[in-house]
Amino acid sequence: MSTSRRTLLAAAAGLPLAQTALPANAPATLRYDLGLAVIHAGWDGNKCYVHSRAGAIPPFTGGNQSRFPIVVMTTQKHFVRGNDIFDGLEDFRSPDLGRSWQGPVAHAGLQRRRMGPGIEVAPCDFTPQWHAATARLLGTGKTFWYKDNEQYSASPSDPIYAVYDTRRRTWSAWQRIKLPALPKFKNCSAGCTQRVDLPSGDVLLPVYFRPQPDNTDHRVTVLRCGFDGQTLRYLEHGDELELEPKQGDGLSEPSLTRFQGRFYLTLRTVDRAYVTSSEDGLHYAPLRPWRFDDGRELGSYNTQQHWVTHSEGLFLVYTRRGVNNDHVFRHRAPLLLARVDPQKLVVLRDSEQIIVPETGTRMGNFGVVHISPLETWVITTEWMQQPPPGGFEKYGSNNRIFCAKIKWSRVNRS
Repeated sequence: MSTSRRTLLAAAAGLPLAQTALPANAPATLRYDLGLAVIHAGWDGNKCYVHSRAGAIPPFTGGNQSRFPIVVMTTQKHFVRGNDIFDGLEDFRSPDLGRSWQGPVAHAGLQRRRMGPGIEVAPCDFTPQWHAATARLLGTGKTFWYKDNEQYSASPSDPIYAVYDTRRRTWSAWQRIKLPALPKFKNCSAGCTQRVDLPSGDVLLPVYFRPQPDNTDHRVTVLRCGFDGQTLRYLEHGDELELEPKQGDGLSEPSLTRFQGRFYLTLRTVDRAYVTSSEDGLHYAPLRPWRFDDGRELGSYNTQQHWVTHSEGLFLVYTRRGVNNDHVFRHRAPLLLARVDPQKLVVLRDSEQIIVPETGTRMGNFGVVHISPLETWVITTEWMQQPPPGGFEKYGSNNRIFCAKIKWSRVNRS
């Protein structure tokens, strides 16, 4: 076991934390400490928690009367002998910066819905995020349809949303974002994405869709939506980004951030990850593969990447080949954090840090949450499918929900 893996797992067990990390090439004034905690552990061998992501309600606002943020983490169970067979969503809640967690709690508004004989639709791939203009916790995601509890190939997919009621500690019933009645939007998803909320309150939500409903090739665009605290309403969408030549099923699971006035978009494909940037969040420069600053490809493929954004530095969280992880499904662990050069759109290799060590399981479905001006969290889950050689027992995997805590040395004003 490597020193970094041993140290972080020790931290998760409540032992003293590792040293302060200073990314190479970062401004000398910006440092961060890394911590690791376990929010939940244990499973029944049949279903495991996956897609754990959180949003934070700031102190003294939005129904939170505490001096601490209230962190609400959604997650859902997945049937390990199926392919993307999800139950409805549940949540955990922490009022004390993760020292304690209440839950899991299932909510009627976030469950599967019966659509016909043997047919159900589930909300999934959900990401909560604070919407400052309306003082609401707004979550977005997608739908999966099932027939007799198997994937229903003839079904559509829709981007969805739900709103959290802080005082009642419950979620509104999930709703579809009503898109233009065009064939290309019959199969459209906002699953596993990061969005940007504009000062006006408008929401920039990246989605992926099929321009031809019967073709699995996906494109990506960014929706501009209005949000009044209850309804997320489509206003327009930007460039329709595509890959030429085609790769696998195209582009998917895009994540968006804004750093020092410019927008940055990271995208998944089967073979590699891509990045682009924009002045307005809707119209983008040509896609380029993610690379390190030494010119080599990043090595992230067939899973998502997400942004950690500090006002003084832009960072990427990702998984990749080449970190002693050939036994992990699609190399989806460990989780790595590195600084990005926003002008060159490259990852600074010397700044790379393991923030969640690999434990034999995949961890590629994760989320980032801004907790406070001095703290950012990355949350991921041990997905208990495709066991590595020797089985999960060899690594002690137990469907743990990990929380990597990034504690900044300087105030994050983004």
